[in-house]
Amino acid sequence: MTGTGVLGAATIAIVVCMGLSLIRSIAGPTVFDRILAVNSFGTKTVLLIALIGYLSGRPDFLDLALVYALMNFVGTVAAMKFTRFGDLAGVEDDDSEEIF
Repeated sequence: MTGTGVLGAATIAIVVCMGLSLIRSIAGPTVFDRILAVNSFGTKTVLLIALIGYLSGRPDFLDLALVYALMNFVGTVAAMKFTRFGDLAGVEDDDSEEIF
């Protein structure tokens, strides 16, 4: 198999994994499973952007992939925090005495 054939097979494998992540994000039993599936989808999107940039000979796609990875990470942390606390500030009331 040539180098291009291997990269084409890798592209197909990434797209299949993206489809599986999309299925998990729709059918996830909990909201946390869905958020992590969307995060996984975003990570595979970063891989796909980098791979397409390499195949097309445009290294500037790697910059786009890195920016997308940072946005994916920040969005996942914000979604998890919002799901857990109900707001993004995470400030608890002084009256509540929750013990974990």
